[in-house]
Amino acid sequence: MAHERVWVVDDDRSIRWVLERALSQAGFRVECFERARDVLERARDDVPDVVVSDIRMPGINGLEMSSALGEIHPHVPVIITTAHSDLESAVNSYQSGAFEYLPKPFDVDEAVAKVTRAVRARASRGGRGATASVAETDANVTSDIVGKAPAMQEVFRAIGRLARSNITVMIEGASGTGKELVARALHRHSPRGRGAMVALNMAAIPADLIESELFGHERGAFTGAREQRLGRFEQASGGTLFLDEIGDMPGEAQTRLLRVLAEGEFFRVGGRESVKVDVRIITATHRDLRALVVEGRFREDLYHRLNVIRVRVPALAERREDIPLLAELFLANAAREFGGERKVLRADAMALLQSLDWPGNVRQLENTCNWLTVMAPGREVHASDLPPELRTSAVELPASEDDGEGDSWQALLADWAERKLKAGGRAILDEATPAFETAMIRVALKHTRGRRRDAADLLGWGRNTLTRKLAELNIDA
Repeated sequence: MAHERVWVVDDDRSIRWVLERALSQAGFRVECFERARDVLERARDDVPDVVVSDIRMPGINGLEMSSALGEIHPHVPVIITTAHSDLESAVNSYQSGAFEYLPKPFDVDEAVAKVTRAVRARASRGGRGATASVAETDANVTSDIVGKAPAMQEVFRAIGRLARSNITVMIEGASGTGKELVARALHRHSPRGRGAMVALNMAAIPADLIESELFGHERGAFTGAREQRLGRFEQASGGTLFLDEIGDMPGEAQTRLLRVLAEGEFFRVGGRESVKVDVRIITATHRDLRALVVEGRFREDLYHRLNVIRVRVPALAERREDIPLLAELFLANAAREFGGERKVLRADAMALLQSLDWPGNVRQLENTCNWLTVMAPGREVHASDLPPELRTSAVELPASEDDGEGDSWQALLADWAERKLKAGGRAILDEATPAFETAMIRVALKHTRGRRRDAADLLGWGRNTLTRKLAELNIDA
């Protein structure tokens, strides 16, 4: 990579310095710019191999620069970085023609890896993806999909990359993780975004009614069919059909669905004329479809038709750092829906919520926030205000090897808390939690000789979580 040139664009001097140092050490020739306008002026007479740019900068922003640079040098890949790591930023980045999207705070090793991949992609495929037009999206539409955790950033990247496509997508994830929200985001940001999005849950429809629901029926097709009815395929024509819990689809319906996917047409129940439709299929499942294929309960040919692109939605326990963000959203929504003041979670309540396993995932957290909005006695919610079943299921601290009270750290912590409370202390978790996290982080970093990625693994965190905690706790790594 000794001859590959990288331009770094960011109005933050410290970011420019970090990237310049890391990329130079990796063998790239790096040039830094403070403004996007300077990059576009320079691009008239010079061509970089890769551009790494922030989104929000004075004057021309990174997305505008990416689009303009694509017109001048369409084969130069652009990597967009942003501190606003939400779904809209990811989608807008890819729609501007960006090669990759990198949320801040990022790991410098990850940044170097993405630049290396961009260089190789340019050499093999020409850098940027297809420049096909995409459907315009409503700037006023807000998304209930939020998250800063690395696992959710992968979901955002997938939605952004698929924004130009009508390709079939299978969404995997446990119940309550938000698979339908991902499906709606895929539809809204696709070329079919102005068409209908029709959803059908296979598990909620009796087996003998599924074919009628999917394909419709003619008048007199069966007892009670008093008039013609359009099925979900016809309702979704020109848009997207979302088939939730596809693993619960009966065998006969699987056969008909396969034929529709292959031929693009079908017959209504009791009908004699074929109906042609233009529908994008998105499916979702919490089951292992491959295992169902092996068991003979799901058609293998249908599985391969549906399993074109897979998007995995993480469980809430895999993205605990997103719980404060999600809780804030759900409490705000609940206040609007049920009336009354918006509840605020105290530090002790939030610490307990982040310690839970959440078998019901995001849906369970949302239900908890609805319960708190109605049942919590005051505006500020303490740990003692949480539903009893959550308090009793909270993760216990690991047991000490010391059988007696002795000098175990749990006993010492309990003594400290006792003294604090006797002295009139309040909100003691606000003091104890940062101290506990600081001690754990320092020990992990010492054990790994300062290697953040390895330290994050020891702590059970993602790299971005550790980076954020270092900043929040003012720890010099």
